[in-house]
Amino acid sequence: MPLAGMATGTTEGAREKPMTSQELGRTGYAEGVERLLASYRAIPADGRVRLAKKTSNLFRARAKNPYPGLDVSGLSGVIEVDPQAGTADVAGMCTYEDLVAVTLRYGFAPYVVPQLKTITLGGAVTGLGIESTSFRNGLPHESVLEMDILTGSGEIVTASPDGENSDLYFGFPNSYGTLGYSTRLKIKLEQVKPFVELRHVRFTSLQDMQDSLIDIVEHRTYQDEQVDYLDGVIFTADECYLVLGRASETAHRSPSDYTGLDIYYRSIQHGDTAHPKRDVLTISDYLWRWDTDWFWCSRAFGAQNPKIRRWWPKRLLRSSFYWKLIGYDHRYNIGDKLAARRGEPPQERVVQDIEVPVENTSAFAQWFLDNIPIEPIWLCPLRLREPLLPGADPARPWPLYPLEPGRTYVNFGFWSAVATVPGEPEGYTNRRIEKRVSELDGHKSLYSESFYDEDEFDQLYGGETYRLLKKRYDPASRLLDLYAKAVKRQ
Repeated sequence: MPLAGMATGTTEGAREKPMTSQELGRTGYAEGVERLLASYRAIPADGRVRLAKKTSNLFRARAKNPYPGLDVSGLSGVIEVDPQAGTADVAGMCTYEDLVAVTLRYGFAPYVVPQLKTITLGGAVTGLGIESTSFRNGLPHESVLEMDILTGSGEIVTASPDGENSDLYFGFPNSYGTLGYSTRLKIKLEQVKPFVELRHVRFTSLQDMQDSLIDIVEHRTYQDEQVDYLDGVIFTADECYLVLGRASETAHRSPSDYTGLDIYYRSIQHGDTAHPKRDVLTISDYLWRWDTDWFWCSRAFGAQNPKIRRWWPKRLLRSSFYWKLIGYDHRYNIGDKLAARRGEPPQERVVQDIEVPVENTSAFAQWFLDNIPIEPIWLCPLRLREPLLPGADPARPWPLYPLEPGRTYVNFGFWSAVATVPGEPEGYTNRRIEKRVSELDGHKSLYSESFYDEDEFDQLYGGETYRLLKKRYDPASRLLDLYAKAVKRQ
């Protein structure tokens, strides 16, 4: 049975396991750091420092850099797993796909595994990440014990909650590479079971869904069954689902497979509000359930058409391939050219993740459904972990993305495009969403286009705290400023 023999061994057992292609080891990591530093020194003193990487999960344009990027090619694996301590040392550019492949060998997973395989651990920490464990485990940076960070000044410093660089530790999340790049992260791991039993609970009222969400987050149960994983999908105001997962040593049926012809998000739908629809996945397939179809975005490429999907190579049913197709569209403006031939206006990309307090879940969802022609919508609750780490500010523990301790938020993800409105400014729809999110006491992630003015951006994303960190760790401004990078797209 798949994964039934996952080990929960000791450090000694870890050393006996042969290294895989996803593992660097200490020597490999040291060599990768040397290449990184050499590439930094090769950039002129007045040159802008950026990464040289083949993949990205950012959805905002940026100016071309005339200088070579930092060589991070040697920082893409797991350095060491210590199953006895429940920790892993991981290179900053290691993808979650590679990280999970290693940790599952020992029966562990990171506390939070973002939905797409090519997201890197360093990227999820500096740019935030979220998943269905976030209602109990918070965000990826909260399970980081310490980080080695290449700062803008060219030094590698170690940042931890109570060390001399604790200000950088707490300020690094949501800095998007403008304070430095993580080369190594030591993270906590949690033990996982081989299977995840799923219940797809249908609601015909956004308010009823919100009420159940609040109760599940508080008690971590639903109808007397434990809830270990929690997210949801809104198709319409009267067809919305919470997907409840329970970790299990055994499976009540053969696990489903959504890596081929079957499509995961369509499996969620059903018509019975009284009885949840049940399913089961292996832990690995559960962690990557959204990647095969990039949630539902693969439909834009015809990959959900049964006639096309039957012949679509299975190895290309993954988010990284769809991202390449998006890249071609951006480069050659294919979508807008096709729209023009049909007599349609150009499209505005609306690719965002936002958070609002849980009590505003139904209000935001209803407003979005009434005003933005995009569906489905993903939702995922989150809470900062408690107790707070030593040295954390009780009011703003992570100052560049200041969620309130003890408060539940709900992330909404929506990834599509809408027709532009003649006479309206660039980003008209995105600006409307930003305004509504602010009205509901929320925030948005910065991986995509943003249109805030500088004053509001300061209030939302760190302000003076960020400027002090910038002055200390990047005094010559070798790295871009956060507002310049996130809003001005420099």
